[in-house]
Parts: sequence; structure tokens; C-alpha cells
Amino acid sequence: MAPVLEARNLVRDYHVGGSLFGGGRTVHAVRNISFSLEKGKTLAIVGESGSGKSTLARILTLIDRQTSGELLMDGQPVDIANGVTRELRRKVQIVFQNPYGSLNPRQKIGDVLMEPLLLNTDMPAPERRDLALEMLQKVGLMPEHFNRYPHMFSGGQRQRIAIARAIILRPSLLVLDEPVSALDLSVQAQILNLLADLQDEFGLTYVFISHDLSVVKYIADDVMVMYLGEAVEFGTRDDQQKADHRISERPVEQRIDRAHRAQTDRSEGEHDDEGDGSKRSDTGKLGHRSVISPLAQKRQD
Repeated sequence: MAPVLEARNLVRDYHVGGSLFGGGRTVHAVRNISFSLEKGKTLAIVGESGSGKSTLARILTLIDRQTSGELLMDGQPVDIANGVTRELRRKVQIVFQNPYGSLNPRQKIGDVLMEPLLLNTDMPAPERRDLALEMLQKVGLMPEHFNRYPHMFSGGQRQRIAIARAIILRPSLLVLDEPVSALDLSVQAQILNLLADLQDEFGLTYVFISHDLSVVKYIADDVMVMYLGEAVEFGTRDDQQKADHRISERPVEQRIDRAHRAQTDRSEGEHDDEGDGSKRSDTGKLGHRSVISPLAQKRQD
């Protein structure tokens, strides 16, 4: 059976326009990312802010197109330049970090849940309503919540609504972009338990983006560490607990340090090309502050 999701050397570059004092440049947000994800499994993508996690998520959810590389779903190449069909859109959904920002404050919750069905299926209105009510109960909410507005709910309840909206189409892949980082610890545990239960019930496949290793340890099967757009480490959840494994503090720091030095060299080269002979590097200033992986930082905390 083909993997639900496969990435082959994904690259995403952004061109930054120039000014009167200099030409434009290219920002390499994602560099040669490759992985495969089997049905019913969870891949956690870990990294600090600016490491390229959310850019990669936008590619996986068909929001942005990769500059180069290949993305496959169920073994079939996907290129959003050719358009995204309703069938393809149903296969992949996303849950964002801020549940309130991802919900329309003018829409009742029932309409929020029924909208994906209206746009992506030919389901009659009574069936859409019944399925929306069913999904409310699946995520731990009550039927009387159907006619309420987002501002009437707590943060944890709003995230439950966002999860219900994402899975109502029964997607093959669910991308979770920091889904619990804005919640209290007790609520985080409840949402993680909910995600685990839904995965077991519906056979969902998750890409879980986070910077919190305690969360990753609970939910992930495999872990990929990103830094400066590159995958600097890959391993299983259990490997995090083994000091002699590749996904441990020293190997990750070594790989991140190499990635950092390469980025610094590239930045210095770009400055040399400007013709003033200087070798200024903003990334160089950051390098000696603390080039510490997310895994190492968690151990220090």
C-alpha cells in the first residue's frame, strides 16, 4: 500500500524584492525535505520559530506550491498549479494554532461545521445538519452548542470545534499546526487525548507541528527536527529517550551547528557579491548566542 503522504526533495524559495540600496535576494524557507507517512501514523515536525515548519505545512495542505521537488498523496503526484479538485481538497485538512482566529465570529458553530460539506460534497441540508451534530458530540461538545457563536466558547472548546470542522470530511491527512500551544496545560492534555481517540476511531494520519517535546513524546510515532529550513534529524518517538541514538542532544546539536555554519557561509557570500568587500552576517550573530536544538533546550528546562 502506498504511503498516505510522501515528500521528495521539497524546496520552497521566496524572492525578496530589492531597494535603492541593493538588489533582491532569495530566501530558502524549505530545503530538500523528504519523508513518507503511512496511514494511521503521526509524524511530528519539531523546530524553533523560523525553521520552516509552517511553510512546509502550507505545502502539505496544498496552500502553497513548492518551488521544486515532488509531493505525492496515496502514491499520486500532486501539483496545485493544475488546480485542486474537491476530491483532493477532502483528502487533506489543517487545524491552526489560534482557534479563535480560524473561526468566523459571525457564523454560528453549526454553520462553521456544515460549510465544508456544502463546498465539497453534494450532501442534502438535513444530512449536513445531522453529521455536524454528530461531529460536535465526537469532539466532546453538546447539541445545544450548535447555534452558538465562537466568542461564547473557551479556547479549548474552540479548538475542539476547529478539529470537528477539519475531520468532518473524513480526510486522509490532517495537518496540526501547533494545535495546543495556545492552551493551558490541563486543556492541552484533553485535546491530545481527543486527537488520539479520533485517530484510532477514524484511522487518521497526522502531521503534528510543535516546539514542545513533551507533547511530541505523547502523540508522535516519528519525529523530524527542522532548522533553517532543513531536516537535521529524523527518528522515532522512542529514540528520544535513548542517549546513544542519533536523535539525542549531541548529534542534533552537531547537525544544527553544521547547518548554521553553512547558512553563515552563504550569507557572507551574498554580502561579498554586493561589492563592498564586507562580510556582515546576521545569522553569525545568532550562532554564538545558543545554537541549541529543541531537544536539547527541553532537557535544559
